[in-house]
Amino acid sequence: MGLIKWFSELIGWYPADMSQEERKLVFKIDWLVLSFSCMAYFTKNLDVSALTNAYVSGMGQDLDLDGNKFNYATSMYYVGYCLFQIPSNIVLTRLPAEYYLPAAEVAWGVFTLGTGFVKTYKQLMVLRFFVGLSATACYVGNAHIVNSWYTRQELGKRNAIYACVYPLGAMFSGYLQSAAYTNLDGKHSLPGWSWLFIICGIITIPCSIIGVIFCPNVPDRTKSRFLTAREKELCVERLLKDGFAKTRGVDRQLLKRLFGDWRIYVFFIIANLYWMTFYPSGTPYTLWLSKLDKYSIPMINNLSTITQAATVVSTLLFGFYSDWRKSRAEPIFISGILILVCNVMLLVWHIPDGAKFFAFIMLGVASGPTNLVIPWLAETYSHDLEARSTSIAVCNVGWVVINLVVPLVAWPTKSAPRYFGGYVWSVVWSVIELVILPLPFILEKRDKKRGVDYRLQVLIDNGIVHERDSLEAYDDIESAGGNPSEKELTEKAKDANIGVTVIN
Repeated sequence: MGLIKWFSELIGWYPADMSQEERKLVFKIDWLVLSFSCMAYFTKNLDVSALTNAYVSGMGQDLDLDGNKFNYATSMYYVGYCLFQIPSNIVLTRLPAEYYLPAAEVAWGVFTLGTGFVKTYKQLMVLRFFVGLSATACYVGNAHIVNSWYTRQELGKRNAIYACVYPLGAMFSGYLQSAAYTNLDGKHSLPGWSWLFIICGIITIPCSIIGVIFCPNVPDRTKSRFLTAREKELCVERLLKDGFAKTRGVDRQLLKRLFGDWRIYVFFIIANLYWMTFYPSGTPYTLWLSKLDKYSIPMINNLSTITQAATVVSTLLFGFYSDWRKSRAEPIFISGILILVCNVMLLVWHIPDGAKFFAFIMLGVASGPTNLVIPWLAETYSHDLEARSTSIAVCNVGWVVINLVVPLVAWPTKSAPRYFGGYVWSVVWSVIELVILPLPFILEKRDKKRGVDYRLQVLIDNGIVHERDSLEAYDDIESAGGNPSEKELTEKAKDANIGVTVIN
């Protein structure tokens, strides 16, 4: 146990100054929050990745998905996925998450299962729409749950664990398709690609039971049977001390609070530029492999998983690094440089195949900090849980819309594998992303000069610090392992000669 404790402190999973009571609580939170969230996200990505793997495994020929039909089928999923995201996350702040999220998982599992029996392109389009519609609650809903339980020094690592599920789902789908194509093709008169959807559906539906048992909702609304009354109080207390406010409820002011502030617009742009810059590591990479005419379908699926494996490793490293450095922007900037280099290589294109492999794989590595935009957003909206939940959905809707439009315009299937226009887009967006990344810091500094400090307001409203105290003083004492008293805060604030403005 001593070795485990030492290692957990070394990697920052449990800070050295964390009490035994809080360690026990965080251990429970990890199991409750991450178990269902990761399981649901895994099955969702398993289902989503199935279409690309099925396409290169015979579905394209069987359903006559020529021209842009494959892109249209992919986009139909995102149409359904886009429509209900914002309402879903607003509803999630009011309904019991432990029932709402599992019910959505059952629905998309049923529609995924049905995809295995489609006979025409039109049937595929209908089912992809309903898979997307029912899967709406998964990512944004569980991202809201994950980012509602942890302090700032815990969010990076936990979001990294959650984000790793995406490439793991894609990897497992590739291996699953290889096995289905090799062992089940023709069984019961069904092609191998049909069996992939059937297996995915069978995996997804039972997993919803885990959600009913484990999903704890958010701290100040949890009814989890696994937490004692004292632990439920401590969940709220430790978040309040870190500047995360309690739920205030959905009212008419929610959209005004959200869209009347610069944060949603700046993070919407940063998130969606960044999320699209490494697009070539997905479908373009898979289709490039298929155009080489020297790899079998199982080999293509296996090679496609290399970028996913690289993403898993880098996601974990960047997640822990961001908590250690107490910065979400720094890892994003580092990966942004690498993304720009790789996209330039692919734009040039006339380079050895080995160099192309390197560029595609490094794009997978560079996509590691993708998940860090969400905790950065959660920290920015720490003062408003409902606005935080809605902002996650708004940013993700932007990503969905872009995924509907950009693949059709910049990455049409007929342009594979060269995709000149697509790589031009990627290079330009990579440059813009790097240029605007400092903008949140500039605007937050401007706000503080005007006396606007939302985190400080939460601390004041909950009696953790007082008007005469300084947030910097609180941080200094707390980071040193102490429990700042009113006297210490007052003296330190006087020494620093720092004034505080309370926001009405």
